[in-house]
Amino acid sequence: MSEPNQDNITIEEKPANFSVAYACMRCGTHVSQSELTRLPEIKCICGFRVFTKVRPPVVKTVKAF
Repeated sequence: MSEPNQDNITIEEKPANFSVAYACMRCGTHVSQSELTRLPEIKCICGFRVFTKVRPPVVKTVKAF
């Protein structure tokens, strides 16, 4: 009897050190997601509660046909 052919299928996963960074809308302080989850409430050190996600400085260009 022959062994069945096993194909190695790889699934792309995010790296373990992947973390999302947020910035306060008022003072601009950068905070990681892990730091925000440790706090009892989502609030900046300045007291403001509105954060935006910091995006990487990569610009995507799409070619028009």
